[in-house]
Amino acid sequence: MVAVLKPGATQQQIDNLVAWLKSRGLDVHISVGRYRTILGLIGDTSQIDIDLLLGLDIIESVKRISEPFKSASRTFHPDDTVIDVAGRKIGGGHFQIIAGPCSVESEEQILNVAESVKEAGAGLLRGGAFKPRTSPYDFQGLRAEGIELLLEAKKRTGMPIVTEIMDASHLPLFEEVDVIQVGARNMQNFELLKELGKIRKPILLKRGLANTIKELLMSAEYIMAGGNPNVILCERGIRTFETYTRNTLDLSAVPLLHELTHLPVIVDPSHATGQARLVRPMALAAAAAGADGLMIEVHNNPLCALCDGPQSLTPEQFADVARRVWKIREAVTE
Repeated sequence: MVAVLKPGATQQQIDNLVAWLKSRGLDVHISVGRYRTILGLIGDTSQIDIDLLLGLDIIESVKRISEPFKSASRTFHPDDTVIDVAGRKIGGGHFQIIAGPCSVESEEQILNVAESVKEAGAGLLRGGAFKPRTSPYDFQGLRAEGIELLLEAKKRTGMPIVTEIMDASHLPLFEEVDVIQVGARNMQNFELLKELGKIRKPILLKRGLANTIKELLMSAEYIMAGGNPNVILCERGIRTFETYTRNTLDLSAVPLLHELTHLPVIVDPSHATGQARLVRPMALAAAAAGADGLMIEVHNNPLCALCDGPQSLTPEQFADVARRVWKIREAVTE
């Protein structure tokens, strides 16, 4: 349920109303927008008399939310959420490019890539320390050592870092990580999502390989219901019957998610296509579709990459893509 307050409501009136609602066993989320304040009521609202609320001097309107994703719903929070990552803002008109290798392989590699993508215009550095692989015999990442190398790259370049978590038991290793990524395979690892809801660190949540938009939003809801509102959604392609690409990039998800939720939406064209030559056109299309950012894999020597070399751009290719993306951004935001 959502209660919209009148512009003249005093803080004391708001505090009294919130206290009363909480006494009825409800959680109350307060959203202060540019023109109005909205109270989002979470819990069993069937006991709340709408007519009683409407009779209060400070209430302008009351509406029940039909969507099961209450906290993530735009009805609950009409204004875009802006996620601030060490000064790099995502959402609400702010656009960021996250770039770096699929996996951290060595100090030389990650520093080389970090410096090159920063120079080309990337705002955040990505790199896999823990790698979920289909085969147990494939490279699984450097794990804790990989995070240490990412932190060294952060220290050298000043770029915030993004890396994937595999298990809640690894959280102590992520204390200095700026954005924790939940990969497609863990999108419905609900116990992990609950633990991530207990922290305030930004969470980059990727859509699962065969999951619906509603399921993606419900996974975001798990994090937000735990108390962490800092969620970034990522469309990375879904599995279809098509075999010419690694996945099928669902760009229609971008404007649709913007209608349904206030959370930022970014696109990963690297995992979606699995082919470096397709990354540029899909990145440009994502920017034109209104994405709040891109996540692109970049490797200084893709032919020798230990993970996902075929979909990785060289630093030179990335610089070209970034330049073109910013031109698209200028065109669509005029």
